[in-house]
Parts: sequence; C-alpha cells; structure tokens
Amino acid sequence: MLPTVVLVGRPNVGKSTLFNRLTRSRDALVADLPGLTRDRHYGRGRAGDRPFLVVDTGGLEPVAKEGIMFEMARQSRQAVDEADVVMFLVDGRAGCTPQDAIIAEQLRKTGKPILLLVNKSEGMARAKVTAEFFELGLGEPLPISSAHGDNVSEVVEIALENFPPEEEKEEENHEHPPKIAIVGRPNVGKSTLVNAILGEQRVIAFDQPGTTRDSIYIDFERGGRQYTIIDTAGVRRRGKVDEAVEKFSVIKTMQAIEDANVVVLVVDARDQITEQDAHVADYVLQAGRALVLAVNKWDGLDEHHRDQVKRDIERKLHFLSFAKLHFISALHSNGIPGVLKSVDEAYAAAMAKLSTPKLTRALIGALEKQAPPRSGRFMPKMRYAHQGGSNPPLIVIHGSGLDDVSASYTRYLERTFCEIFKLKGTPLKIQYNSSKNPFEGSKPKPLSESEQRKAHRARIRGRKLYG
Repeated sequence: MLPTVVLVGRPNVGKSTLFNRLTRSRDALVADLPGLTRDRHYGRGRAGDRPFLVVDTGGLEPVAKEGIMFEMARQSRQAVDEADVVMFLVDGRAGCTPQDAIIAEQLRKTGKPILLLVNKSEGMARAKVTAEFFELGLGEPLPISSAHGDNVSEVVEIALENFPPEEEKEEENHEHPPKIAIVGRPNVGKSTLVNAILGEQRVIAFDQPGTTRDSIYIDFERGGRQYTIIDTAGVRRRGKVDEAVEKFSVIKTMQAIEDANVVVLVVDARDQITEQDAHVADYVLQAGRALVLAVNKWDGLDEHHRDQVKRDIERKLHFLSFAKLHFISALHSNGIPGVLKSVDEAYAAAMAKLSTPKLTRALIGALEKQAPPRSGRFMPKMRYAHQGGSNPPLIVIHGSGLDDVSASYTRYLERTFCEIFKLKGTPLKIQYNSSKNPFEGSKPKPLSESEQRKAHRARIRGRKLYG
C-alpha cells in the first residue's frame, strides 16, 4: 500500500498550502484565517515516480477542551494514528510557541516517524529560523516554504526514503491473484455485490449507510482462477462525514484502490449520479487502475427512469468511456457473471505486454492518419514507441520537439493505441521522451586564420561570378 503522510500543526501554519503543493491541486481552501480547515482532506501526491497519500488536518489546538477546535484536534489525532509519516508544521515567523511544545510532546508518544518543518522561512537564514525549534526534541528542524515551494521536494524525499519504490509493488502484482476493489458511496450495495460474487453471506450487508468500516480482503476461486476481492467502506462527501471511525475508513478505501488491479465502481440506479461518484471515479483514474462500472439496483425501474440514468451516466461520467458498463441487481444476483467477465478483460488489458515493433507500427499509422500540430517553430517528430510499464499500460514515445505536444493529440494517440491493441477497461498513459539538440545553446567554433582567408576568397569569387 502507498505510504500515508499526515500534515499536523497549529491553525494557520500553512498545512493546506503544503497539501495543495504536494497534490498539485487547489483542493484545500487556503486563506489567512486560523481554523479554515475543519475536516480531513485526502489527496494523492507524487515525488518523481513514487506516489503517496496526503492527509490535511484541521489545526491541532491542544489546549481546547470543547467546541469546534476540540473536535478538530480530536480528528487530527485520529489521522496521526493512521499515518506512516507525520509532517509537523510550525511557523518560522511566529517562533516556537507553548502550543508547539505540547503538540511535540503528544507526537513523541505516538512513536511515529516525525519530520519537523519550519514553514514560512522564505528569505530567512536557515540557522536563524530553525535555532529555537531544536528545543522541541524532534530532531533537526527543516526550513521550508509551502507557499513558494522552497525545500518541499527535499523533505518529501526524506519522508519516503524508508518505503519501497512503487515499481517493486507493480512487479509483485504479476505473481499474485488479481485484486478487485469494490468502491462507491455508502449504501449503494457494495457488500451485497461482494456476497453475490462470493455466493455466500461473507460480509455484513445492511440497509444503513456506513455498515462497512474497514477494507476487507477476501480470497476466492471462480472458474479455476484465484482472485482477491476487497470490500471497502463507502466514501461520502466530506461535509457528511461526522463520525471519527468513518473518517478513518476513507484512507483505507483510497489505499485499497491503490492496492487493487481492477476497481468496480458501484453506483445506485435509484439515486442520481452524484458529484461524489465522479470524485471517486476521478481518483480511480488518477491511480491508473482498470475499471468496471456497475449500476446497481436496476431491477424494478421503469423504462423512463432507466433512460434517465443512462443519460445521467453519459453526461457526468463521460471520462470513463473506456470502462465496461453493467446494469445489475446485487440483491438478486442479476448480471454478476458479466461483471466478472469484464473484470478479467480489464485485468488482461492492464497487464498486457505490448511489443516495441507493434507499438512503433501503430504509432507510424497514427502519424500518417493525423500528424501532430506544430508547437512553436518546430513540428514534433515521433520516431518510435515502447512499453514502459503496466497497470496502467504506459507507452513511452521517443522523438524530438515533444515537450509541447497538445493534450488533445495525446488523447488521440491513447484512443488509437487502445483500439489497435483492444485494451478494454483500463486507462492508458503516454510519456514523451524528447531528445535534445546536441548543438542547442553552443556557440559556433571560431574560424582559424587559414579558414578565414579561404572564406574571403570564396566571397570575392562569388561577387565576380554573380556581380
């Protein structure tokens, strides 16, 4: 599973700004007001080729005994319990406060790896801004600026240095049974679908949101093939998550998505396709996992309602066009074999081995059909392609002038490769490797004295011949 990095500290020390920088998003609200973040916020960060989970927390105010600040502190402590690494942010301009000392004492008792980050240190001497924070007893304070990005990459590398690279985990996936994660909002029928696939009442299914609290891994066999199915907790909109245990469950669900080979996204046909359905689908897409879309509770709906649901899916989940769509009833086990068949196809596509000659021929055919648009002064030149990874399939294209290939042309190539190699149910990613001009930036070599005389004589002959 991906390592989980939790950001903690007093209110208004820059946790949400750092969260946005790590996730390369603007998902967390940022303002010069203490206590703006109240709920946990989850995101996916990446340091080079190494992904990780990031959790933004509300301000940890240890002296609060009641009210919203007390609840925020309680949720922050719960997040620390789930952390693999804790980033403790302090304010370099405000200096070391009594609250910082109390928080440091509480963090030491957890036994978690802790990085002490002195934020807002831009333009200040390192020795001066970090000196007073040594008294917290959490090792060497590391100065950063979450607003300007100073030293942020360095501290992320330090945080992840004890975790194995993601590539090692991808290789392991080839040797183990396919992992299928069942995800979706609460009460859409995920546990009922798991029971229908297993053919027994293996997990608790109850008509109440939030019945499943943790991700449950279950091994089973179907058609002579081994699988691992993961029943996850429902991911509801942040404003609707009130109980600490449910907040706990969101990280588990995100980790299950990262750990899976294929994700089955379950939506409720008797409810509208919500913004949260799209958020979960988008996270699966960011993780690059193969996907099957299951529309549950399809039985008993009239034709008008069914047509409305299909239009709703086409409009709100259009970015999942690569995924197979199934209309099922988990309660009555209708449509379950089709879902498993699509899971097998999606897994095969995600793990497909694509040869370099075939990929290059497909690339040449795509270029002949539609050449890439000119970017700047130069036309991008694509020479050959090879596979760089799987789950999702990664195609590396080599050439020159590829730094500014448009997103629309990249999508065209993705569709072309998927059609040619019949990759159904998995996203495909393209990476450009642009060779540099060896003479770029170099100055011409000065001519020797004899070369200058030859050039002068050539110019004289030219003027005599052409007047």
